[in-house]
Amino acid sequence: MIDLKNMSIDELCAQAESIRNRIIEVVSKNGGHLSSNLGSVELIIAMHYVFDCKEYPFIFDVSHQAYAHKLITDRWDSFDTLRQTNGISGFTKPSESSSDYFIAGHSSTSLSLGVGAARAIRLNNEHRIPIVLIGDGAMSAGLTYEALDEIGDIKYPMIIILNDNEMSISKPIGAISKYLSTTTATKFYQEVRGGIKKILQNLPDSATYMAKRFEESFKLITPGILFEELGLNYIGPIDGHNISELINIFQKAKNFNSPVLIHTQTTKGYGYKIAEGKYEKWHSVPPFCIDTGIPLNPTKSINPTKIFANKLLELAKKDEKIVGVTAAMPSGTGLDLLIDSFPNRFFDVAIAEAHATTSMAAMAKEGYKPFVVIYSTFLQRAFDSIIHDVSIMNLPVKFAIDRAGIVGEDGETHQGAFDISYLNLIPNMVIYAPRDDESLELALEFATNYNDSPLAFRYPRGGFLLPNKTYQNNNFELGKAEILNKGSDIAFLGFGNGVGRAHLVNEALQNKATLVDLRFAKPLDIGLIKEIAKTHKKLYIFSDGVKLGGIAQNISYILLEDSIFTKIKSFEFQDIFIPHGKTQEVEKILNLDTQSILNAIQGDLKNL
Repeated sequence: MIDLKNMSIDELCAQAESIRNRIIEVVSKNGGHLSSNLGSVELIIAMHYVFDCKEYPFIFDVSHQAYAHKLITDRWDSFDTLRQTNGISGFTKPSESSSDYFIAGHSSTSLSLGVGAARAIRLNNEHRIPIVLIGDGAMSAGLTYEALDEIGDIKYPMIIILNDNEMSISKPIGAISKYLSTTTATKFYQEVRGGIKKILQNLPDSATYMAKRFEESFKLITPGILFEELGLNYIGPIDGHNISELINIFQKAKNFNSPVLIHTQTTKGYGYKIAEGKYEKWHSVPPFCIDTGIPLNPTKSINPTKIFANKLLELAKKDEKIVGVTAAMPSGTGLDLLIDSFPNRFFDVAIAEAHATTSMAAMAKEGYKPFVVIYSTFLQRAFDSIIHDVSIMNLPVKFAIDRAGIVGEDGETHQGAFDISYLNLIPNMVIYAPRDDESLELALEFATNYNDSPLAFRYPRGGFLLPNKTYQNNNFELGKAEILNKGSDIAFLGFGNGVGRAHLVNEALQNKATLVDLRFAKPLDIGLIKEIAKTHKKLYIFSDGVKLGGIAQNISYILLEDSIFTKIKSFEFQDIFIPHGKTQEVEKILNLDTQSILNAIQGDLKNL
């Protein structure tokens, strides 16, 4: 643990510079979240100077901005392993360090966690308080306001540090974020607020009452009125890069016996000129050259996200009924291309996956063809809306699920492992997947033309395992699979990127196995599956989803119903949260790389 408490302000500023350089050094080699971490260094130093994180719960919203916290708390040397296989996580993780209070990879959970911690502290009659660091982008999610409602009502002692950098991952959306930025950024506001402070300091006691009334009236044009009306004490805005001022405010807030929100203003990328400011591309970066900011290994091939965006744009130009929504991830999902081209038909609703889904349900009811474009990990947050608002009404909402399967260095909180299983539970839902670039375009055409029920199609991060046009692509037909290669004795049944994994294994076996692209996980091609089960000794199932509730389990159930007892082996994800690391290395850990699968199959072949 770096001992900050005995440092002078000058020494703390020097430490901030050292921490910032360390972050840049490691992220330039490993990739990771950069600009958000550079912007929060002074905030985190001041937190550690005033509070002991072993006593006071330090709760980071999302926690991708907690690198400085990791460096201060005994991970300076191990920081080289950031986001690497068996290395330290890019997010806070209690199993990694007792200094980390909670794991967090999704936005807007911090205030609810703070409420829970404050309740427990009160029940224990303790005199510590939760310290919450939340970005203003997280203020766009409903969960934040559910927590604020209780905080303001019950008055739990808590310090909420609002890191206002006028950014989420991309440009922030919503009235709250605009309110925070526009009311505090004007020259008029800053000059008048400064003038009021000076007047109050110099007025005699007899005039203080009227001056205070004037200051209260002035709050009507400041963010303070919002939070104070919610029942919180409000301090700010203050310079989030001024360590001395931060320490002074934090020490005063420590003595409040009620919730206080400290509004700090920071700059994303602070201290690294190339990344400073409102640059979305510096939020999460691949390895790069520190001097130029240029990626070290730029990807030349077009990825599934770009293919999706380009094809959807092509279809939207032809069909005015096509609309779409994303939740604070316009560039990550490729929907920024559509928003720029058709701003009245494609929307970013900020960090509000449930709202995005329910709003599109109503658009489907009105006769539109809505696409909900969200990462697999974040779509989990809309589960109730998918059931209650889309599927019960059997509305033709189209869910385009990006980042399906293993996503690599972001780890447990971001792996796209569960969508097949949880969507498979829902009546009326159609689930399918492309196997390569070309079939992704065909998947979009099918989605556009299919209006009988809700549907979901999934595609991976980075690229498909199956090289494009390895097999001839045909149009999707509801519930129909395709035989790609005919073999004997054993059959490989693949779904989505699982087709590519099965193909690579089959190549190593000199194409001895029958290879099937299931295409649909729901409805399955039951007729073809039964036929193959009767003519082969063993079936191997490949998909980038969990085993429980997965494709192999559903196929087993179907075959058992007809008393077909063909042996089945699943190469799906085990019942674990998948760790972080480079995708190929994670596959080896899961025994899903080609050689591990070959070893398992060759052992089976000897016994057939």
